[in-house]
Amino acid sequence: MFSVIFPGQGSQSIGMGKEFFEKYSLVKNLFKEADESLGISLSKIILEGPKEELDLTINTQPAIFLVSYSIFQVMKTEFNINLNEAKYFAGHSLGEYSALSSANYLNFSDTIKLLRARGESMQNAVPKGEGGMLAVLGSKVEVIENILKENEKDFTVEIANDNSEGQIVLSGKNNDLTRLIPLLKIQNIKNIKLPVSAPFHCKLMKKSTEIMKKKIEEMNFQESKNKLISNVTAKEIINQEELKKLLIEQIESRVRWRESVVNMISKGVDHFIEIGPGKVLSGLIKRIDKNVKINTINNDSDIKDLKI
Repeated sequence: MFSVIFPGQGSQSIGMGKEFFEKYSLVKNLFKEADESLGISLSKIILEGPKEELDLTINTQPAIFLVSYSIFQVMKTEFNINLNEAKYFAGHSLGEYSALSSANYLNFSDTIKLLRARGESMQNAVPKGEGGMLAVLGSKVEVIENILKENEKDFTVEIANDNSEGQIVLSGKNNDLTRLIPLLKIQNIKNIKLPVSAPFHCKLMKKSTEIMKKKIEEMNFQESKNKLISNVTAKEIINQEELKKLLIEQIESRVRWRESVVNMISKGVDHFIEIGPGKVLSGLIKRIDKNVKINTINNDSDIKDLKI
């Protein structure tokens, strides 16, 4: 039993999806539709850069979705792989939008416009330089939760991503993260400041939530038989009403990726297919469970080697 999964921010690179763009007219058409929907040359930013422009959250989010969705469509259309047989569709943060669009809950054009707005609102939710993110390695989530709770009067830092065994990402104001670092060092917990311009998935994203709530509620989500796993609950989403509610909550909520993977495995999933740039999620899943099969799809040969 397999699940289809989609990466989030941090997986981007200049030239991602280029092989598919040059080889398949359906991908050229999707890139063209993206440019027209957004009124910018997103395809040029993806294929040529510069990196600084691709790394802007406002561009990164629709760009990763565009490449992930394009590869998904190539697999279905050009290789006749029935990905709708997947037990679940899931994605990490913005990857959840790649999942819901690929699973036929929202059309391509609406999804890419929604992600452009999401990227812009998240980027602008906190003044530049005020907030940041910190990766914490080699510790359990319960240990970090205790440290944050014990010191909540001195600073406010939240768990943004529970990615895998031993990899947690924290969000907060840079001043608060600076106060936290010595406490981690006392307990020999390794930490790395991430090169991001905003503190995602925490209460500091409140302005983004207010903007996106209206946009998400206005969206025309469709009925689909495909099952989605929510970042917020790590469980299957029951209906469209819950889907909208959880997408809104997701902006400020912890991405429960480790729990999502554990839950899918407990429901019989023994094979994960990561569709999109990079191999980030595949690496995380290996740390969660070494026994499951993982395929990363980045080029034609990856698709040819795929056995479902």
